[in-house]
Amino acid sequence: MRKIQILLAFLLFVSAVSAKKNDGWVSLFNGKDLSGWHQLNGQANYHVEKGEIVGTTVSNTPNSFLATDNDYSDFILELDLQVANEMNSGIQFRSISKPEVMNGRVHGYQCEVDPSARAWSGGIYDEARRGWLYTVELNPAAKPAFKLGGSEWNHYRIECVGSSIRTWLNGIPVAYVLDDMTTSGLIALQVHSIGKDVQPGKQIRWKNIRIKTTNLKATETADVFVVNLLPNTLCQAEKEQGWKMLFDGKTTSGWKAAGKEIFPAEGWKAEDGTLMAVANTKEKPVKGTDIVSDEKFSAFDFQFEFNFAEGANSGVKYFTGNGGPSIGLEYQVLDDKKHADAKMGAAGNRTMGSLYDLIPAEKQERFTKPANEWNLGRIVVYPDNRVEHWLNGMKVVEYVRGSNIYKALVARSKYAEFKDFGMVKEAPILLQYHNDQVKFRSLKIRKL
Repeated sequence: MRKIQILLAFLLFVSAVSAKKNDGWVSLFNGKDLSGWHQLNGQANYHVEKGEIVGTTVSNTPNSFLATDNDYSDFILELDLQVANEMNSGIQFRSISKPEVMNGRVHGYQCEVDPSARAWSGGIYDEARRGWLYTVELNPAAKPAFKLGGSEWNHYRIECVGSSIRTWLNGIPVAYVLDDMTTSGLIALQVHSIGKDVQPGKQIRWKNIRIKTTNLKATETADVFVVNLLPNTLCQAEKEQGWKMLFDGKTTSGWKAAGKEIFPAEGWKAEDGTLMAVANTKEKPVKGTDIVSDEKFSAFDFQFEFNFAEGANSGVKYFTGNGGPSIGLEYQVLDDKKHADAKMGAAGNRTMGSLYDLIPAEKQERFTKPANEWNLGRIVVYPDNRVEHWLNGMKVVEYVRGSNIYKALVARSKYAEFKDFGMVKEAPILLQYHNDQVKFRSLKIRKL
């Protein structure tokens, strides 16, 4: 009896040690075959070799995905991968493939594998859906994290808990997104399609693929920029970074007409979580005006989402005052495809994201969203007068306020008549009324 008790105690001890060692982790790959996985979309070759999953590129086929048989919602996923420098790949998660949607094309979140000079590994891309959610331009300190050379192994960690999505690359935090478009889905290993000028046969290898789905807690740290796609909210990390809301998502509190002390009686309204400029039409004439924040700012980081109707024009102004309450620097909000202003000015300096009539936004069309979709704008003003405009995760304008170049640009613009244009010490944030329907939300700011 005594021996049985000792044996049982020993087995319980071994079990406890083993459970503590695993800590809820489960392997998704048995190291022998592709049990638990199935291939979707393209015809790239997947096989097992030396305890590793190997994906090999082939010509004339779309993106290929080796997907888990099971869906996962909240989890922490870790794996190691080795990739040829010439390849691009990604790790799909919370992704979907249904015959009735795009003929089964895999779509959803993807953690980027990017050995190119761009170095966006660890960024978050929304495959076959919204495009880039988190470019690594937002966290450039993470760009060197990826180990180049083709023979190096890179360790990825993806954490999804509720609406919080975070990535790490070789222990370095990369992306932080808050989003709730898809809360559950498959995990998949991508072999990207290749162009005609690329030889087939390039390989990517994965190993040590494991997942944890129990006893999870979102990692909330304030060490990286956060892309929060939950309208009009701040997460704990954002609060720690000093962000605050300029619009509560429900009322016009904190805003007033430019040059006035009260909110305008018409032209603007808080509706469906947005601060909306109401269109002025022949059928429904509206006497609108610009609105400004109650608070003034000097050095700041300002984020805003905007959604314009087809053919609409608007803007976000800052450092207004010299020349009138609505005269100041402007981040252009415009339907470039439908509004004539896009072709006016000089060299495109009146297109979306531009410093209006002064500096054109350097942007690619794939980083812009059309009418009736949400764009993410950002204006950063540093204490040394450096200014940046961002659009959907990409920096599109950069200049130094008050520099000789700045003064020369102003001198040949429509603002030449205004003395010290854009050079006030501090001013409110202004949302322009331009007779068109434009919606704003998630207006948040932090002082620098």
